[in-house]
Amino acid sequence: MNKSIIYALASSALVLATSCTDLDVDVKSKYTEYPTESEIALEAKMSDVYYAFRTQLGNNYNRTQTFASDEAAGISFDGDYYDSAENVNPTLHNFNPENKPLNYWADLASGITKCNQFIDDLAGNNSKSMQIAQARTMRAFYHFILMDSFGDVPVLDRVPDDGEAVERKPRAEVAAFIEKELKECLPILSDKNNAATYGKPNRWMAEALLVKLYINWGVYTCANVADYDAATTVNNKLDECVAMCDDIIKSHLFNLDDAYRKKFLYNNGVHIKDFIYAMPYDKVSAQGLKYGQYRTFRKVDGGDSMGYLGGKMNKSCAGICAMNEEFANLFTLHGDDRNDIILGATTDGKVFIHDALTGEPTANPYIYKGEQLVLSKKIQLKDDSETARQQLDCGATPKGWSQGYRSLKFYPNPNEYAAYERNQSNDVPIFRYADIILTKAEALLRGAQKTNDDTPQSLLNQIRSYVHAPQFIGTPTLQDILDERGREFVDENWRRNDMIRFGTFENEYGFHRKGFPGARFDKSCRILPVPKAIMQENKNWKQNEGY
Repeated sequence: MNKSIIYALASSALVLATSCTDLDVDVKSKYTEYPTESEIALEAKMSDVYYAFRTQLGNNYNRTQTFASDEAAGISFDGDYYDSAENVNPTLHNFNPENKPLNYWADLASGITKCNQFIDDLAGNNSKSMQIAQARTMRAFYHFILMDSFGDVPVLDRVPDDGEAVERKPRAEVAAFIEKELKECLPILSDKNNAATYGKPNRWMAEALLVKLYINWGVYTCANVADYDAATTVNNKLDECVAMCDDIIKSHLFNLDDAYRKKFLYNNGVHIKDFIYAMPYDKVSAQGLKYGQYRTFRKVDGGDSMGYLGGKMNKSCAGICAMNEEFANLFTLHGDDRNDIILGATTDGKVFIHDALTGEPTANPYIYKGEQLVLSKKIQLKDDSETARQQLDCGATPKGWSQGYRSLKFYPNPNEYAAYERNQSNDVPIFRYADIILTKAEALLRGAQKTNDDTPQSLLNQIRSYVHAPQFIGTPTLQDILDERGREFVDENWRRNDMIRFGTFENEYGFHRKGFPGARFDKSCRILPVPKAIMQENKNWKQNEGY
């Protein structure tokens, strides 16, 4: 089999799962004449480059990042949704290379191969320099997600030759490659921010990715991931991080004017000026987002219809994403709009019926089995048995289904849920202006040079102001910034990344506590194991330490 395809797709089973086709086609000779004269054909090919990560971002990647953080626990109900511990293991940091959610590696690697093929096809065509820069930027983004998750990964800046061995590179080299690619592409990428650039790489997306790279530079450049120390490891890219933040800020293309809840509804999109780069989803034409399936309440009378969402869902809802008590406690600032997207946060767990279109709660209590449904903030297992602890089993009962508050941030349209097989139309932001504001505040606290009279306090209070939370008095600590990031970016796949950088990843929270069976606190767990299917296709690779 062609070596580039071995790396990119790992196995025929993975290919089928990610909608790729014929494994035995030589990638380098698939197109004898690429139709560069047709803008329609070019845009169609670019779609493969842009959206290679769409399905995994909307499900497996999200579950891995969420359960590996303090946001939520992956629970089960008398074995229902236990699924070989694929949600339990990240909850306990007991990551298993055989668990299928980790197979998002294959989609990212496939995306890199598509980028490289596209770049090869347009090589020498000076009129397509922007499209090449876009492909290089997406290639850098896919490398970033792989490197952030798995540490040492291959640097693939071309399609490998047949039979060529693919080697993993140290994480620091991957970070340097990403930086170089993005800086070279910046002058070529579009500086527009409109419908034509939405969901595609432009200058601002590349700069936001550099912000993420630079703020985590100390993590990514440690020789050993376990050597990173949040208090002592030096980050020499803080001023460059601030420079990228400032360039985005002074563009005046982005703002915080949109109401918090509305930014994440099923009708969001290019009109949201907080979104620097988002993954577009549509229930019909761009499927893959299924956040609602995991975050809602498991069952109600008459089947699996989720009546408190204001309509009949009429499809099963796993309901396994139960918010940890410690994380739920962040949503207590008086008047904070973000409290309202956590089901139970402002009502002591009591559940009310929501408006199906706006997602706003009504005054009507949601009645389940004759009384108002009440969620438990503290997650309790069905009993203290070995099986219940192994499976994080809360029991297939109303009490079990009610464990943990739930996030309704990406509110599903209940009128669409069943008709379109649980697919949602909510676009998912990857880089937001709010993140740029809070990252600059963090960089200043960590020692970056002050610019534009901004202070950590003034920047933090920009966030507090737009969500109507109390203004912060005094100079915030790094813990204050981490807490604010938790409130602001819940469900957006950054919490694991944040916790590692802030040095809280090994803390105790939820079921990730000392003495709980299977819970791991090894610093090697800061990176994930290489999926089994990838290891089987790359016999020369060594599994990550600790796995």
